[in-house]
Amino acid sequence: MSDYRSILRDDIFAGKTAIVTGGGSGIGRCISHELAHLGAHVVLVGRTQEKLENVAAEIEEDGGEASWETCDIREEERVKEVIASVVEARGRIDILVNNAGGQFAAPLVGISKKGWDAVVGTNLTGGFLMAREVFDQSMKEGGGAIVNIVADMWKGMPGMGHSGAARAGMMNFTKTAAVEWAATGVRVNAVAPGWIASSGMDTYPDYVKATIPSLRENVLMKRLGTEAEVSAAVCFLLSPAAAFITGQTLAVDGGAPLYPGNFPIPEHDASEAFNGFHRSSIPEFLREYVEKGEEG
Repeated sequence: MSDYRSILRDDIFAGKTAIVTGGGSGIGRCISHELAHLGAHVVLVGRTQEKLENVAAEIEEDGGEASWETCDIREEERVKEVIASVVEARGRIDILVNNAGGQFAAPLVGISKKGWDAVVGTNLTGGFLMAREVFDQSMKEGGGAIVNIVADMWKGMPGMGHSGAARAGMMNFTKTAAVEWAATGVRVNAVAPGWIASSGMDTYPDYVKATIPSLRENVLMKRLGTEAEVSAAVCFLLSPAAAFITGQTLAVDGGAPLYPGNFPIPEHDASEAFNGFHRSSIPEFLREYVEKGEEG
C-alpha cells in the first residue's frame, strides 16, 4: 500500500477500473495515485508515452495497479480504439476522470481559429468524446461515475477566453449527461479547481509565472491550493458517499470568486493546506515563496 494519505478508506475502489486523462503530470498524476491507493486499477491516458510510463511505474512501485494508453483525445477514432482496448482488457470501466486540458495565454484578438480549435478541442470536445465512448462501450450496461475537471471561469477568463468558453461548455455538458444517463446508474459531476500549485505551472510563460505568487492576495484562504485538495474532491464525487450527487460542479478554489473588493480580507495563516500526496512536488518557480512562507 502506498504512503498516499487519502481521506477515504483504502479499499473503496477495490476491483474498479478507472481512466484518468492527462494522468501523466500535475493534478491528473495526483488523482491517479490516489485512485490506485484506494484500490482501483488506473488506466493513464495522454499524448506523451514517457510521462505515462513514469507515473505507471510510480504507482506500481507504491503497490498499486496501473496501465497506460497513448491518445490525443481530440481524435475520435483513436478514442474509440482506446476505450475498446480498455474494455477488452479489463471487462468494464467504472470511473472516468476527464482531466486532460491545456491552454495558452492570449487576448481574444490574438487567438487564431487554429489556436481556438486546439484549446476547445482539448478542453471540451475531447472530454465529450471520452465520456460518450466510455458510456456507450461500458457504463450504459452497469453504471459508473464520471468527473470532469473544469476551471474557475465564473467571471469569464480574460486572457484565456478559449479555455473559459470550453470549460463553461464542459460544465453544461456535465448537467446534460447527468440527466440523459441517470437511468443507467451513471453519475456525472465536475470539479472546478482555482489557483492550484501544480507542476503544470512550470510550463507557463515567464510573464504569467510572475503574477502567480500574488494571486493568494485575492483568495479568502490567502494561499494557493494543492493537487491533493483537488484529488480529494474528485475521489469523493466518484465514491459511494456521493451516490445522491449528480450534475453538480464543486469549486475547489479557496473562495477566490467571493473575494469582495469593498471588504478587504486581512492577511492570515488560518488555512492549513492539505497535502496527502506523498510524491507531490512544488512548481520550481514557486519554491522560493513556499520556503520563505510567503505562499501560505
